[in-house]
Amino acid sequence: MLSAAASARAILTSLHEVMASRSNAQAKLNRVVDVIGETLDSEVCSIYLLREGMLELFATRGLNQAAVHVTRLAVGEGLVGTIAANIETLNLAEAAAHPDFAFRPETGEEKFHSFAGVPIVRRQRAVGVVAVQHVEQRRYEEVEIEALQTVAMVLSELIANAELIDDDDGVGSSAHMTGAERLNGLTLVKGLGSGVAVFHQPRITIEHVVAEDTEAERQRVYLAFDRMRQQIDRMASQAEFGVGGEHEEVLQTYKMFAYDEGWGRRINEAIDSGLTAEAAIERVQQRTRMRMRQIDDPLLADRMHDLEDLSNRLLRIVSGQLGTAASQGLRGDAILIARNLGPAELLEYDKRRLKGVILEEGSLTAHVVIVARAMGVPVVGRIRGLRGMIREGDPLLIDADQGVVDVRPSPAVIEAFESRFARNRERQAGYAAMRDVDPVTRDGKRMTVMINAGLRDDMPMLNLTGADGIGLFRTEFQFLVSATLPAREKQTRLYRDVLEAAGDRQVVFRTVDIGGDKVLPYLRHNDGESEENPAMGWRALRVALERDGLLKSQARSLLEAAGGRTLNVMFPMVTEPWEFDAAKAVFDGQLAFLRKHKKQLPEAIRFGAMLEVPALAECLDILAPKIAFLSIGTNDLTQFLFAADRANPKLAERYDWLSPSIMRFLRRVVTTLAPYKVDVTVCGEMGGRRLEALALMGIGITRLSITPAAVGPIKELVRQVDSREIGAAMEGWLAVPPPNLRQALLDWAIARNIDCD
Repeated sequence: MLSAAASARAILTSLHEVMASRSNAQAKLNRVVDVIGETLDSEVCSIYLLREGMLELFATRGLNQAAVHVTRLAVGEGLVGTIAANIETLNLAEAAAHPDFAFRPETGEEKFHSFAGVPIVRRQRAVGVVAVQHVEQRRYEEVEIEALQTVAMVLSELIANAELIDDDDGVGSSAHMTGAERLNGLTLVKGLGSGVAVFHQPRITIEHVVAEDTEAERQRVYLAFDRMRQQIDRMASQAEFGVGGEHEEVLQTYKMFAYDEGWGRRINEAIDSGLTAEAAIERVQQRTRMRMRQIDDPLLADRMHDLEDLSNRLLRIVSGQLGTAASQGLRGDAILIARNLGPAELLEYDKRRLKGVILEEGSLTAHVVIVARAMGVPVVGRIRGLRGMIREGDPLLIDADQGVVDVRPSPAVIEAFESRFARNRERQAGYAAMRDVDPVTRDGKRMTVMINAGLRDDMPMLNLTGADGIGLFRTEFQFLVSATLPAREKQTRLYRDVLEAAGDRQVVFRTVDIGGDKVLPYLRHNDGESEENPAMGWRALRVALERDGLLKSQARSLLEAAGGRTLNVMFPMVTEPWEFDAAKAVFDGQLAFLRKHKKQLPEAIRFGAMLEVPALAECLDILAPKIAFLSIGTNDLTQFLFAADRANPKLAERYDWLSPSIMRFLRRVVTTLAPYKVDVTVCGEMGGRRLEALALMGIGITRLSITPAAVGPIKELVRQVDSREIGAAMEGWLAVPPPNLRQALLDWAIARNIDCD
């Protein structure tokens, strides 16, 4: 058996002669199946092409010739249809044993057992399938599969030029892209925006597939790699978000792929098989896409998207077809359309004109989402087939709060959207006016309203909102966007920058809270096994205490960063007091080390815990003398109290924060800690909702840490409330709960003209 490169080269050499001949398209395809069959010593070779929405047998060697142009399979039907539907390769020793096998008697294929097929892909969709079969039962070798995949790429150009396949946008799809449509997707970054559709990625046409001179093609790739790496290095040094932040971590991961030797080696191997530089890059990119479709790990899938982003960049450079929509410049307000988007590519856009992003894919953990949030650009993801529904220049409205996109909206929809947009602007202007106003109740009680943060770029929100400080700084963000464990120096720089930006306002650093839905690819279980319920397993402080090197590094970084200042440290997911003691001991050890080495130390260190696990509430009398503050994490606490996963849509609305069980639990925590000098803060989404915040005030909560967008609304609410009056009302309701506590609270607020919408 020849090597994969030699097999592919032998086929491509023959195909080059076939394509150069004066024969018609059908004759060429008839010759192609003979070439493939002879080179791979295959008893059957068949080509199916997508025509009128069906996969039609166009040419075959080994099956009955009478079946040509007669045998047709729907996309998703049979083995051929499955390959096209999933854009995947099948390699079967016994075809009939596959659940999707569909027998076609007119083909005479009943005597053939083994089967291998690869998709013919053009512009990221399957336009056909090339398949081989043998009588004997055997799986095809990797060299045979790779040769077929390379041939399939050449075939895509041949059949497209011969106009043998359906139009790229599907059967008659362009005729339907005239009326208004509403598309539903996944909210990735909240916000509203309007503009015209701009496709991020201009289609790159590969003019030549078969190489005349492999060494010349290799040199073209080397030069393109050098140019691409220079672009990435320049981007990393000029990132507008500041040095050393999470965005630098994102770009460093991006650079890691750009310099990956394995990627370059695979492209070189494709060139060895006889492909041009462009075709080789596209060939490797197709294999990456197929792998991505099989990846269940969302973090690993996101990293594969970064590699795809770089492949597109490399392909544009080597082909000379330079320029995304960013390099051509946005001419007006635009909504960017992309299958997926790399973080560096998003940074190239003029954010004054970029009003939103719509992705066919995308996830909440993607690097591009972190960057988009920092840029203030709304993003909706998971809307498939965008090119089949949206044309370049179509007017779009993006409502990322609801995960909705209106395409070619009607005048009535535009009017409703603009009205809502105007109300939002007016409301935000009113809240901005609250920036310098203290949140004091009508009876003179001062509330403390802080923000939650996790990025260096969240810091300007302190001044914009007039918040009292940062009640929760999520340090894990720096870990989540890094390909490796962040160096201690980078951690120190981030924490110091945050403290300097906050000035004399309090910042509470929560030690790294990973695990559960925040998985680090470089930090796995020792046993390598996945957890059935990770939210209640190996996460947060449990990880930090087991991997104490992680906590030691973070402890020293925080202590050094806070030299000469007050340091507030909070441990997440404390379940029993001994865990707090163990975590504090790590800090004490690092403090002793720094003292010994004459390093500047914090003026004071205040330690606290996060109450998320209900068990801790039973030991607060033991913990209280040891802590300066306690933060109640209502998101996790609620799901643990109700045994209801907050990510489960069936349970999301079933259990109410304003239920007597939650409110009684929280009131008991406040009452237990009343004799101690312990600040009690509610962190999480609950505190940022006006009606819930009203209830929290009623049980004695005076400190909230919430999203920056909620600061203005909560300040406004506080100034409308008499804390003694709501306290008396809540006491009565919790003693004898009404049928619906939420409704009772809402009626109470409406009767007093308190806006709790």
